[in-house]
Amino acid sequence: MSDPRVIVALDYPDANSALALAARLDPKLCKVKVGNELYTAAGPQLIDNIIKSGFAVFLDLKYHDIPSTVTAACAAAAELGVWMVNVHALGGRAMMAAAREALSRRKAAPKLVAVTLLTSMEEADAAEAGLSGTPQENVLRLARLARASGLDGVVCSAHEAAALRKACGAGFLLVTPGIRPATAAAGDQKRVATPRAAVAGGADYLVIGRPITRAADPLAALRAINDEIAQ
Repeated sequence: MSDPRVIVALDYPDANSALALAARLDPKLCKVKVGNELYTAAGPQLIDNIIKSGFAVFLDLKYHDIPSTVTAACAAAAELGVWMVNVHALGGRAMMAAAREALSRRKAAPKLVAVTLLTSMEEADAAEAGLSGTPQENVLRLARLARASGLDGVVCSAHEAAALRKACGAGFLLVTPGIRPATAAAGDQKRVATPRAAVAGGADYLVIGRPITRAADPLAALRAINDEIAQ
């Protein structure tokens, strides 16, 4: 695969566990995601080690702060050599546009995407947080704001992918967590989809964790999911 569509979530509490799992995978078949827990525990050195192993890294820290702080954080992420970084769309246009402008000045800028609505949130959760409307309505509004702010795409549930593809066009990246093969448990994700359904709905990249990381043979599980996508 020239551009693997599977992003394996390295949701581990320490560097050794994450690197051990990465060693069982193939960077030609997947990218990897480093989130808040692992990055807080292991820091930039882990990112450097993973990149040296050949993997493209999605640094999933969901920056959400004043524009100057987010801009500096995105620039620091770019210095690490990551492939993709994300911010919260709820940070607003000024924050997202400032981050975009800072990265655009770099020769090899990482992809910049926005988190719309967390896949663990349903309508009641969003309403409690002050967001009226259905999850799809909130996601669509935030995705349009991200596109207008110059971002490369959004992180969204596969359940909203088809509507976002129609609203935002073919060049707008859709990164979908909450992906579970039909035989896998949903875990704490509430809005989930199978790899095949996510791709059919318009997803560009699929973030997959436990179905691969907890498999007896992670590489075989990854290959099976790639085969499902190819079909």
